[in-house]
Amino acid sequence: MQFEKTYNSKETEQRIQEFWVGNDIFGFDVNSKKPIFSIDTPPPTISGKMHIGHSFSYSQTDFIARYKRMQGYNLFYPFGTDDNGLATERLIEKINGIKSTEMSRKDFIKLCLNTLVELRKEYIKDFKSIGLSCDWKISYTTIDEHCRKISQKSFIDLYKLGREYRMESPVIWCPECQTAIAQAELKDTETESYFNDIIFKINGKDFAIATTRPELLPACVAIFVHPNDKRYKDIVGKKIEVPLFNFEVPILTDEKVDLEKGTGIVMCCTFGDQTDAEWYKAYKLPLKMAITKDGKMTEIAKKYAGLRIKEARKRIIEDLRKEGLLVKQEKITHVLNVHERCGTEIEILKTKQWFIKYMDLKSRLSESGMQLNWHPEHMINRYENWIRGLQWDWCISRQRFFGVPIPVWYCKKCDEVILADESQLPVDPIEDKPNIDKCPKCDSVEFIPEKDVLDTWATSSLTPKLAIDLLPNKPFEKLFPMSLRPQAHDIITFWLFNTVVKSQLHYKKNPWKDVMISGWVLDPKGEKMSKSKGNTIEPQEIVKKYCADALRFWAASAKLGEDVSFQEKELVTAQKTITKLWNASKLIMQNLDNYSNKKPKKLEVIDQWLLAKLSDAINTCTDALDNYDYFSAKASIDQFFWKDFCDNYLEIIKHRLYNPDETTDSAKYTLYESLLAILKLFAPIMPYITEELYQSFFKKYEKIISIHVSNWPTIYEIDDGSKEIGEKAKAIIVAIRQWKNVNKLALNTELASVTIDSEYNFDDVINDIKGTMKIKEIEIGKAEDIIIPEHHIKLDIVK
Repeated sequence: MQFEKTYNSKETEQRIQEFWVGNDIFGFDVNSKKPIFSIDTPPPTISGKMHIGHSFSYSQTDFIARYKRMQGYNLFYPFGTDDNGLATERLIEKINGIKSTEMSRKDFIKLCLNTLVELRKEYIKDFKSIGLSCDWKISYTTIDEHCRKISQKSFIDLYKLGREYRMESPVIWCPECQTAIAQAELKDTETESYFNDIIFKINGKDFAIATTRPELLPACVAIFVHPNDKRYKDIVGKKIEVPLFNFEVPILTDEKVDLEKGTGIVMCCTFGDQTDAEWYKAYKLPLKMAITKDGKMTEIAKKYAGLRIKEARKRIIEDLRKEGLLVKQEKITHVLNVHERCGTEIEILKTKQWFIKYMDLKSRLSESGMQLNWHPEHMINRYENWIRGLQWDWCISRQRFFGVPIPVWYCKKCDEVILADESQLPVDPIEDKPNIDKCPKCDSVEFIPEKDVLDTWATSSLTPKLAIDLLPNKPFEKLFPMSLRPQAHDIITFWLFNTVVKSQLHYKKNPWKDVMISGWVLDPKGEKMSKSKGNTIEPQEIVKKYCADALRFWAASAKLGEDVSFQEKELVTAQKTITKLWNASKLIMQNLDNYSNKKPKKLEVIDQWLLAKLSDAINTCTDALDNYDYFSAKASIDQFFWKDFCDNYLEIIKHRLYNPDETTDSAKYTLYESLLAILKLFAPIMPYITEELYQSFFKKYEKIISIHVSNWPTIYEIDDGSKEIGEKAKAIIVAIRQWKNVNKLALNTELASVTIDSEYNFDDVINDIKGTMKIKEIEIGKAEDIIIPEHHIKLDIVK
């Protein structure tokens, strides 16, 4: 056989990709009788190029997909993109040099859709390049008509179930993005600030109140103390004057006040935090909004009106100090909530929004989480902690242009909610009219369209249905619940939790059986790699410098759920493995020309030893991958390939290949079987080189179109004792090899004799020991020079 001297990954990977697509190797067969394994593929956000985190976690998902396919499953493995969110909107603005707010919604949406068509081509090309074995015919985007229809139908169904409501209420607000956001979109960040002890007065008497947000003084509506705080029992029920703004607010009691924090007196503003919002509702306090939707001070801030929040804070502190009302300032570091998309400190504003009601379902949702099979198991703790910390219903409306429109209108006269008819879906209330002539409540004929769009997670939480309904006849009952949800740990509170919520509300069951959680890629400082931080490495460049298989091999070097520092040495190791696999395969295939493909009547003991070791590796890999433990699977096959197969077995049987005798057929059979199994065990992790080697030689014997749809290797039935004797023969060969190295002899130096002192019978491996180490005679007798204690063997060597 003719082989290139070195493996050409660039040419091979492109050609193999075309082969897979052209032959529909990874297509889901809706009519197949095979058992189905389905993967709820994470739809990445189109925000430029595939990043290092994508290549890391999506490769890990693909390891499992390829393994399950080789196990005989009919793989339902679609691919979607999440492109109706804020990140995509910002990208479109940047690419086109425009602002969404400066265009009509209709024109901006059209621009987004047209731009995405071009972006998606290159984006998906990146994912294909790393060898994902998705069925690319089953593809969706969360903004296409198919997804808008399903998302709007979900909204209508939940409204009819009484699970959605619209009300004016305190909500989490991002001043930068100028939209409401959900609790799941918050990120904690440590920042430096100041505790400011500010003087409030009652009839001329001073009381110090500590706050980190003096800019909210104009929105102060009450002061709270703990009911058991004896320091302030005499002022409860009285009114206190707010400094600089010269109005009075009542002094109330509540057990939420921390006696030990600050001065023990708390300023309640509408709204500084969640506690403020709770007190506002509980005590029916007035509403005073000091901050606008775009993060400026309102007119109630008087001379500070129009200032940005931080500038207003600075000036108010300066004025308090001038008036002698700032008695103490202490520098602190505290945790703030910021919008995870832009890093802006959030505010709590009272606006009219749509919500999904689920606070009453916390116990049920917790139980749903416990019914899932978590890999690794401890990741359920993140899910549980999230549910315990829930404080808000899910705010699903967003004040953006680009997204899935909320399918409702409102009666202009009575504000009755008018749902879109299902026959209209997908619908845009701004462009379309309701499917009724008059309001069912008051007979008015005038309607106001809803301008808000749905939170992107309100659509992404429907990914199982988005994918399944792309199939002919929409076989939802056949495929739901899906088998596996793979994803990173940072979106357990986003994508995973919200999908469980939607599934339980719509179908009263979990959306999948298993959950597989991946980690982050970290830089050398231990920080998450991201484009926003500027500390990332482009996987496209890694593929160019090394190859896609090397990138995937690196991704398999991280344990499930664990963050891993990016280290280029892992890619160097991967490249060495690829080179070794190519060279070893080339050697073997060139010695298997005209192979009979028949098992010989007798297998030599050393060949049985190798097949026994291979069986151990197969068992380990199979058990590991059944539990989504690709790390242990990779470690096992890597160890077997380098140590047992290349370092030892190939060296042991070369003499039988180069000097054929009656044992050569046994060696050839073992080489064929073991190399084919090695390629199959490596195939989920390194799909390109394994496919190339399979196509170059094994396909003509196996008659299967691709290694990736061939059967996963099974263990071999081996004679009892062969593994043990073979292991001891290997130990003898290693000991003699080391002796030659110490004595500065070439490995092919012929030895006069070796005496083996052991209670074991080495008759069946004597010839392989002699042939491997170039020994004229081997005797069985007493020896003392070299001791191999773990095998109870002693050797004497005569040069």
